[in-house]
Amino acid sequence: MNARRVTRDAIAASAIALACAGLAVSPALDRVQGLSLDILTALRFEMFGNRTNPAASPAVVVAIDEESYHTPPFKGSPTLTWTGEIGRVLNSVVEGGARVVGFDMVIPTSIEQSEIPFGEGVLGERVRGFDRDFLRALAGATAPGKVVLGEQLRGNDPIRPSPGQRIAVRQQQNIRPLNTLTDGDDTVRRMPLTFTVNGARVPGMALELAARAQNAAPEFAADGSVTLAGYRIPSTVPNTMTVNFEGGADDIPTYSFADLRTCALKNDKDFFKRAFDGKVVIFGTVLDSEDRRLTSKRFATGLEGGRAARCAGDGKPVMTSFRRSSIAGIYIHATAVNNLIRHDAAIELGGHATFAIALLIAALAAAGALLFAPIGAAAAFLVLAAVGLIDAIVAFKFGTVIPIVEPFFAGLGALALTIGYRFAVADKDRRLLQKSFGLYLAPDVINRMLSSNKLPELGGETRQVTVFFSDLEGFSKIAEQITPEALTALMNEYLSYMTDIIESHGGYVDKYIGDSIVAVFGAPADDPDHAAHAARAALDCCAKLAELNRDAAAFQQHPLAQRIGINSGEAVVGNLGSRRRFNYSVMGDAVNLASRLEGANKFYGTTIIVSETTAGLTGDAFAWRELDAIRVKGRTQALKIYELLALSSGLTEARRKSASDYAEGLAHWRAREFSAAAAAFSRSAEVDRAAAMFRDRAQELATSPPGADWDPVRTLQEK
Repeated sequence: MNARRVTRDAIAASAIALACAGLAVSPALDRVQGLSLDILTALRFEMFGNRTNPAASPAVVVAIDEESYHTPPFKGSPTLTWTGEIGRVLNSVVEGGARVVGFDMVIPTSIEQSEIPFGEGVLGERVRGFDRDFLRALAGATAPGKVVLGEQLRGNDPIRPSPGQRIAVRQQQNIRPLNTLTDGDDTVRRMPLTFTVNGARVPGMALELAARAQNAAPEFAADGSVTLAGYRIPSTVPNTMTVNFEGGADDIPTYSFADLRTCALKNDKDFFKRAFDGKVVIFGTVLDSEDRRLTSKRFATGLEGGRAARCAGDGKPVMTSFRRSSIAGIYIHATAVNNLIRHDAAIELGGHATFAIALLIAALAAAGALLFAPIGAAAAFLVLAAVGLIDAIVAFKFGTVIPIVEPFFAGLGALALTIGYRFAVADKDRRLLQKSFGLYLAPDVINRMLSSNKLPELGGETRQVTVFFSDLEGFSKIAEQITPEALTALMNEYLSYMTDIIESHGGYVDKYIGDSIVAVFGAPADDPDHAAHAARAALDCCAKLAELNRDAAAFQQHPLAQRIGINSGEAVVGNLGSRRRFNYSVMGDAVNLASRLEGANKFYGTTIIVSETTAGLTGDAFAWRELDAIRVKGRTQALKIYELLALSSGLTEARRKSASDYAEGLAHWRAREFSAAAAAFSRSAEVDRAAAMFRDRAQELATSPPGADWDPVRTLQEK
């Protein structure tokens, strides 16, 4: 039956894990599946910083930024009128040694084409030749293949540079698409490698710039993969590369266009040489409100602005004053170029690998939910998630993207569903057992019994247990003095306190017999320390009763004194009774002996007497004194009995001295040295009834010595 339950639960957990893993990688959660890359980008930056020195960045940015818009002569002028100055800066950048210059901006028209009335003609006629310097700069850079203009593809109506610019750069030969790929959550994580334009396969802007910078043409394989300068670009989504962003805002050196224009006017060729020699230079806008894009860098952005070295010392770069989740689109192309040249594009594992990892985490979470309590399972899952996250961050340091969001959601779902399954199905029998035992077993005992996976056998089984008997001294006299209602209230309070203590130490209260309590330790749940737990319970019961007699009004009027007997040994435990009515109980010689030991307290004037078996099982944690060797009614074999005095750490010096005197007297007694025994017992006889009893008997035997067959073992006939 248990094997069938285990198989059933394993099948259910497997099905839950499979379903959760499938859901985590399904289109239903498409909007969260890119979060892994975003989170890893941010955490890698926080833990390790940027991987490379920004000064060594292959790509740099010439930013038409807020500073440019606020600096004469551009201040108050439309961008359409800036073309001459753009040409001036372009010439200086190319002369400075730039490998290639790309434009992440499209100027689709020219002021020369304006048909706005101006005087007796139109504006375009009055400014004819306005773009001449810009077009000459484009043409000059085109000859050695050092300029690439951008265009935006949008169906049959692309946004292209003005006709003059297209002619200057030899038409589509030096024009490349700027389009990016946006995921379902409006975030850019990948860049298209190629596009189809007029039926021809054309590289995107980033691939074109990287190819020209390395003087290597892209190689296109039949399987759709692209290789550039020996680097096979990793791609999980066909014809794309996953952009591997750094964090912050310092990874791409950025020069303000206004500052470079001033530098060009000064003809500072050395500055342009230092800044742009051997670089891929990208012109574009870096503004607060234009061309802003969410990317996988959105949790690791920084304060944007012209952060590179400046040529003119009389100005300060204008930077944003707060971090934003978006970045200027030009940095997407610049980062892609760096990835292609450095051969460090992010490597994603793909859908099958993501599903396998999600399934593994979901299976572990489901298994934990079956094996542990809900809180323990949740804690184990969080530890597993933390370890997985750290591994993923370390892997991403080397460019490999191990998914974390999909496995986390799969594991979380599997954990919740498996806990629900346990509650509804797997733990149904457990709850029934808890409900059945709940009225006569402490909750912790039930939990220990269930966690041990060993239930009592019907009809009984033999166990090593410790039996605990307690009884009240003079209870009949008290019962005669108070009303039944008062007696009931007094006993209920007494029995409740004693039961709580016994159960708190793992004991099971078998029955109440009037004022007596019969309890067992070591059943129904296994307890290897049953003897020690019974001894601790006895000491705590005595301490609690003393507290009640001192502080509780009902007990002050009728103080109670209890006697306790404890014995360890084999006993039969189980469901005992008739076929229609039974009770979980304990029986056997070990039980009878515990009862006799409880009664022996009357003779010795003690409170707690245990058998030598119990004392031997408890170790050094308790302080004992050997009381006597006795035979009880119904047994012929003698046994040593011990009084439980206290915990070893709580034994007072006075009690230690009294116990030492008693042990000395007992040794003389057994050696037939009755005078010496009487002297030893006399030292504590005034406060110790057992010592006084032995003293009196020793004095008698010292006067009238017994015969040679004298037996130091005492026989107790009373129960």
